Amino acid sequence: MKSGLVVDGDYIYDEEKHLTVLKTSLFFANDGFTVYDCKGQLVFRVDSYGPDPRDKGEVVLMDAHGRCLLTVRKKRPSLHHRWEGFLGERSEGQKPIFSIKRSSIIGRCGMMVEVFNNPGEEYQIEGSFGQRSCTIFNAAKESVAEIKRKVDASTNVVLGKDVFLLSLKPGFDGAFAMGLVLVLDQINGDDYVENDEAEMIPTTED
Repeated sequence: MKSGLVVDGDYIYDEEKHLTVLKTSLFFANDGFTVYDCKGQLVFRVDSYGPDPRDKGEVVLMDAHGRCLLTVRKKRPSLHHRWEGFLGERSEGQKPIFSIKRSSIIGRCGMMVEVFNNPGEEYQIEGSFGQRSCTIFNAAKESVAEIKRKVDASTNVVLGKDVFLLSLKPGFDGAFAMGLVLVLDQINGDDYVENDEAEMIPTTED
């Protein structure tokens, strides 16, 4: 098994890769996404499921041709906003390949990610997705991916939060990273509705 592979080895790169993520609706939290590489080629897309996809609690990540790579689904009932990831288009009885939940450690702002098919492989997401400023760390506390604001190269102006960068370190699965972004967006949207505040703030009372 290739190191760093969780979803699809086609999205593991030998060099650092910077993807531009564009929310396709500015009117609803967690609507759709398109993801492009530095050459402007479409890499991933996510279509929305109606005006309030939170009701569905399930989001599908597709490649540029519409092939289902990954389904993320909210686990119900759930403590700490637990979500699970499934290879391809999820079917009944299918086992998840990873789970992501809010860290239950008091005073720590972040999310914990556990990969099931590789015991001991886990990740920590720290920062604020609402501010588009997050880092994904592996178990060795090494940064493997970052979410950050995108700056227009010609004007040096920071773009709006509907456009941001997903930077991947060499060897880290880009499809897995984008799956984590989808979950963060869903949780951030829930926070926006529940707390009227678009911040990824953990609570100890979930």
